[in-house]
Order: sequence, then structure tokens, then C-alpha cells
Amino acid sequence: MFKFLMICAIVGLAAAYPGVLPGGDVHADVVSRSEDVRPDGFESKLETTNGINDQRSGDVHGNIKGSFSYISPEGEHVQITYVADENGFQPSGDVLPTPPPIPVEIQKALDWIAGHPSLEKH
Repeated sequence: MFKFLMICAIVGLAAAYPGVLPGGDVHADVVSRSEDVRPDGFESKLETTNGINDQRSGDVHGNIKGSFSYISPEGEHVQITYVADENGFQPSGDVLPTPPPIPVEIQKALDWIAGHPSLEKH
């Protein structure tokens, strides 16, 4: 329940004070905003005139699924989807950094180690 209250407070502050958003979007207006709070969870949606969209839903256990999108200063459409549950915050999107691929030699070594477990004597 505390997570839900914090999320609502942050969304409310962002909607009430659009001048504090990065990029100087002081003239952005809220196009639509809806919140549905139920005993078994919640749903929240927000859309502004400058292209910011946010939607999320949560359950009674504190699990939240959602997404947000905006237009970057470079004009690129950025979209992030996420899940927040007992495993933490798990975002996904094309703009998020990804680790480099594992080099072939290291992958071969890892495969060999997996195929040849050590025999420890007790």
C-alpha cells in the first residue's frame, strides 16, 4: 500500500508542477488522467500535450506493471515497459544499455566447465 501511495504522490506532483519536468516543458497540459483504486489493486493513466504517456496497474501484493513514453530532446520516441515485483524493478526498452556479447572463447570455456563438473574428494 505504501508503494501505491508513493507512486500516486509522484504522479500527482508531476501533473501539478509540469514546470519542473526536464526539457523546460512548462506549457505542457494534461490531456487525460485517470486513477482507479480498488481493494484488489489500482490502475493509473496519464497523457500530456507534449507526448508524455504513463500507465500502470498494480495488485494487492505490491506488484506493478506499467509503461511510459516520451519524446527525447533529439526527437526520438522513447518507450519503457517495466515490472516491479518481489524481484525488483525490471525495465525493458530499446534505449536501455545492453551488455556486450560474450566472446566466443569465453563461451567455449563456460560450456566446457558446465560439461565437466569437478570431482571433489571429501
